[in-house]
Amino acid sequence: MGVVLHGDAACPRVLLIDDEEEAIRAGLSRVAAEGLAVELARSGPDGLRGALADAYDLVILDLLMPGMDGRDVLRQLLRDRPGQAVLVLSCLAEVRFKVDCFNLGARDYLTKRFSLAELVARVRNQLRCDPSGQVIRAGNLRLHLGRMEADIGRGPLALTRLEFLVLKQLMEHPGRSVSKGSSWLRRGGTPVTP
Repeated sequence: MGVVLHGDAACPRVLLIDDEEEAIRAGLSRVAAEGLAVELARSGPDGLRGALADAYDLVILDLLMPGMDGRDVLRQLLRDRPGQAVLVLSCLAEVRFKVDCFNLGARDYLTKRFSLAELVARVRNQLRCDPSGQVIRAGNLRLHLGRMEADIGRGPLALTRLEFLVLKQLMEHPGRSVSKGSSWLRRGGTPVTP
């Protein structure tokens, strides 16, 4: 767990939980080439630990792995992080497996022996889930501009207008102090109130 192939803190973060060497090599290199920070976990328990310990924009999950079935990983991950985007990537092509994963909360399901172009398109599609298309990142903290929500990896938290504006200002200007009477708290000449 923890191999970062590309990207920095400002890049969308993807966790790939898969033990199959061919899928890892092909999928990781192609997704990382798209400008994403990609980390790898090679077993179900390692993947679940990693996904719960850190904030990821997307988890790509294989179902057949050592140590823990992928559906159990999916179930536990989404129980603890209900808003986590998960794309299942599996050789199990039967409809019942797909339906089971969708019922557990997976957002997408791609059957192995996939086209790399299709994988990248599906990853990009999942990363576009925020209607505004804008997320500010600072370390593990993500601020969703269109939804006025903050997330440190434990699920989104709705913010008041004032909380949102203060947090946005702090994230956009790290290291600067902010006073209560700062001019950015005024919109159209009217002070912002909670």
